[in-house]
Amino acid sequence: MRNKLLTPTVASVALTGLLGAALLAPPATAAPPEIPGRDLAKKVTGERVWDHLEAFQEIADENGGNRAMGTPGYEASGAYVESVLQKAGYETERQYFEVEQFSVLDLTVEVPGVELEPRPMSYSTSTPDDGVTGMLVEPSVVTGCAAGDWGGIDATGMIALVSRGGCTFAAKSLNAAAAGAEAVIIYNNAAGALNGTLGGPDANFAPTVGVTQAEGDLILQAWEANPDLEVFFDLQTSLETKETFNVLAETRTGRDDNVVMLGAHLDSVDEGAGINDNGSGSAAILETAVQLSKGGPLNNKVRFAWWGAEELGLLGSWHYIEDLYFNSPEELEDISAYLNFDMIGSPNYTIGVYDANESTFEAPVTVPDGSVAVESIFTDYFDGIDQPWVDSPFSGRSDYQAFIEVGIPASGLFTGADGVKTEEEADMFGGTAGILLDPNYHTPADDIDNVSMEALDIMSRAIGHAAQQLAWSTEDVNGEVGGGPGNAPEPPGKGLRR
Repeated sequence: MRNKLLTPTVASVALTGLLGAALLAPPATAAPPEIPGRDLAKKVTGERVWDHLEAFQEIADENGGNRAMGTPGYEASGAYVESVLQKAGYETERQYFEVEQFSVLDLTVEVPGVELEPRPMSYSTSTPDDGVTGMLVEPSVVTGCAAGDWGGIDATGMIALVSRGGCTFAAKSLNAAAAGAEAVIIYNNAAGALNGTLGGPDANFAPTVGVTQAEGDLILQAWEANPDLEVFFDLQTSLETKETFNVLAETRTGRDDNVVMLGAHLDSVDEGAGINDNGSGSAAILETAVQLSKGGPLNNKVRFAWWGAEELGLLGSWHYIEDLYFNSPEELEDISAYLNFDMIGSPNYTIGVYDANESTFEAPVTVPDGSVAVESIFTDYFDGIDQPWVDSPFSGRSDYQAFIEVGIPASGLFTGADGVKTEEEADMFGGTAGILLDPNYHTPADDIDNVSMEALDIMSRAIGHAAQQLAWSTEDVNGEVGGGPGNAPEPPGKGLRR
């Protein structure tokens, strides 16, 4: 999963885009009687999903330690998904697309008296070959989210120091650059490393890196002790056009004018195997597909998608939607709902459901009609088995973003990334308050030894339940019991562009 506080720029072919308590049993009424013998809340178990995670871990171990886009590990991950699906009777499709892959050639950031391990923001621009040296400057509002935060501040030739929070990293970089800053250091607003992306190429970005909250505090202390402190910043980057792919498959039965989609990104970051992020979601929908194939005929077709290049900015899911939008709009109209699963085995987990009804978090995006009904499938299921759950912001900052941009109802599950567990959440789910929900997020430690089987089992059963319900009926989503019209896409101007 890419950093959840980010909003990507579309960059595709046509665009410039936590074992604790006993595992909970699902309710006996989970399966509709119309699909006999296949109570998927009993079939899509954490144990079965774990088998796929072991395969992803083995793939990473044999291919340089990761499954990132453009690597042999990603190719092998795709081939594994395809082989499991084909054995279950599915026809699979690879949807190829091109992306601008960002690489770091050299990085040095030196602050006198401070030891740093900066992390470059993907799609950052480069400094001059010899780097830049400058004094520190910060906006009037530490997050630097608005151009006005730099009003009256001349940052020419200086190094901007900005806090995470409030807006995308891209906005922070652009605003600082517009004020004249030669480079930008963004410090975290919570414990842990700051890995981020600017979302896509833009020549107007300043060279930008992320540092931890502790490192940010040390820089601030050094600056306070010496207002004339000078920082050396050298970042050399490159972009290379590469081809990657999504893996798609759908059930053989069910009406194709009321398609239910389940998606999860298949790629990891370069830093590690990505077994929680997002081997967990990918494995869960894979087992859901396997189990769904063993039942009788479905009312609604279910389509599964394993997205590529999510960690570069949601690029695979955006490509899929854009391709339908511009080339097969009638097929886009036939999608009745999209369910997204990105990180469902976090070691310090919460059981999170995307807050489509905005009961906890006001959404910064337009929530398509029907999304609340999709959310309720999960929350009603959890309530029915007395499983505590919490809202997760319906931010549009995972692979459901492109779907909601064209009005397709969406929801999904999330056990947490770099958010910090609260005392209340620790009381609800166990674990440790005051630390990250996944301390291994975007690090080499995101491996199978750091995935919660308890969380994985709870979430996987819920995914199976939801897939089965929607395969039978989307009545609460769009008024259709066993099929019917989907949601027509909005006109151009909602994030889709050529």
